[in-house]
Amino acid sequence: MDVFGLLGDPVGHSLSPPMHEAAYDDLGLDARYVTFEPDDLGAAIEGARALGVAGLNVTIPFKRDALDYVEPDDLAARIGAVNTVDFSAADAGTPPTGHNTDAAGVRRAFAHHDVTLADRDAVVVGAGGAARATAFALADAGATVHVANRTVERAEELAEAVGDRTTAGGLDALEARVSAADVLVNATSVGMEEDRSPVPADALHADLAVLDAVYRPLDTRLLRDARERGATAVDGAWMLLYQGVEAFELWTGRDAPVDAMNAALRGRL
Repeated sequence: MDVFGLLGDPVGHSLSPPMHEAAYDDLGLDARYVTFEPDDLGAAIEGARALGVAGLNVTIPFKRDALDYVEPDDLAARIGAVNTVDFSAADAGTPPTGHNTDAAGVRRAFAHHDVTLADRDAVVVGAGGAARATAFALADAGATVHVANRTVERAEELAEAVGDRTTAGGLDALEARVSAADVLVNATSVGMEEDRSPVPADALHADLAVLDAVYRPLDTRLLRDARERGATAVDGAWMLLYQGVEAFELWTGRDAPVDAMNAALRGRL
């Protein structure tokens, strides 16, 4: 039996186990997905290797710290965070490979909704971990990216890390930026705890594609406003789904059963 797992704290709320277990069941794989809340991240990763664990996901608060215990691929190193660990190429003297599939989650969520990112103007609201993965995903896909954040200095730091074709600013010019944009991503927690949007509804328009990284609730104020104005609305479960799909495919080398994973995920939301 292959064992895969999740390192985080807390992990009791995680939707990764049912999503991955659904994939194993659909493909008839002899595998299980388990969760851990380690006191020592490095010891946990090394212990997983010693036990023959096939792969790990990493979530809050360990994504940045995981860089110290893996050999990150180029994207994970640029983002500065790891959420997937692959042991397949590691031996006793070699660290496992670290990946960041959150960026693929953004890219594949938009692709699922037939949204083209190349040569588009995109706005990312936020400058935290989700915003970093999003900004790199959009820029690598060929979009021009503007990072808008309440603390301008954090937005500027992210824009500088992403590089060319990326700008930054505060929230005071957000309405004008979104009005002229093709793509919008809310990478903040606004809309999770209360029914409000981080973006003025009047800025939304029919030529816009809107992804809200919030997935609880699925139907956020931002997405309702977007649909009312004819925009393409992409809920956060698609991003969550496709980061898991990407991890599954990295670990197994097989095409993920996306429909089965999506049904399991949405059945828990």
